[in-house]
Amino acid sequence: MEPKVGMEFVERAMKKNPDVVGVIFIMTIDQSKISTSNTPFAMIDEHSAIPSEQEILFTMHTLFRVVEIKQMAKNNRLWEVQLTITDDNDPQLSTLTNRIKEEISGRGWYRMGKLMLTVGHLDQAEELYQELRKNASSDSDRAHIYHMLGMLKDDQGKYQEAVKFYEKSLEIKRKTLPEDDASLAPTYSNIGEVYRNMGEYSKALEYYEKGLEITKKALPPTHPDLATSYNNIGLVYKNMGEYLKALEYYEKDLEITKKALPPTHPDLATSYNNIGLVYKNMGEYSKALSYLEKSLSIKQKSLPSTHPLIKTTIDNIAVVKEKL
Repeated sequence: MEPKVGMEFVERAMKKNPDVVGVIFIMTIDQSKISTSNTPFAMIDEHSAIPSEQEILFTMHTLFRVVEIKQMAKNNRLWEVQLTITDDNDPQLSTLTNRIKEEISGRGWYRMGKLMLTVGHLDQAEELYQELRKNASSDSDRAHIYHMLGMLKDDQGKYQEAVKFYEKSLEIKRKTLPEDDASLAPTYSNIGEVYRNMGEYSKALEYYEKGLEITKKALPPTHPDLATSYNNIGLVYKNMGEYLKALEYYEKDLEITKKALPPTHPDLATSYNNIGLVYKNMGEYSKALSYLEKSLSIKQKSLPSTHPLIKTTIDNIAVVKEKL
């Protein structure tokens, strides 16, 4: 679609108001990418007041993939966004949708609450969970709601309240579950995270290690959740300045992550990065450079070129090279 009419409209608006920034959307429609049983647009030029504009009407559920966003050469206040139409048959879209379904688990209002937390609508999530708590009919429901309220308060930075909700969740679960039940591990780990955020590292270690012991019994030795537990404890020791201890746990995390994830997964880059930063803090710059470069290589393959983590790693490498 040629954006002639849209261009003229935006350019006129920009002339009238120097603060306006214009965006032109160029949409490409490939009929082969669209399900024949569900065409989400219609040509309406025959019904338009200005047939020469060749208007297209899109339904509300039309899906577009963003191909490119670029600044116009002739006008740096004008941006061009290239879109291509797609639908539910797109394999990447299906993969993403299925992944989101896995992460936002649960049913009904419980699932809605988790979605609200994920997208950062914390006040609405709290209102929903408080209503669910009032109407909860079983201890398992109440334990889950208290756990989610703990996560919410942690996100809000209200750490003391977060700990109270997590402890209430644990109290309910302990009445019916053995001390090493796998479902207790996430709550212990989350309490550890809250104490780490508060700078209370001894308490953080206490809860992280409880979660780790349960996780080691409940999961296979190469499970990613086990790597996360090692990483969390390593981070606490790093914050405490106990770098050798931090390395011990970070290396356990890396060992599992290399086995459990593809070689270009961003989490593997994080594992290399964490070890590199510890060596940097220890003044062992050659080792730091080796791990940071491995981290950068993965990030450049798995993340967009403009991702801030890439720049951060490049900056850390520059600092290490200067030290060398």
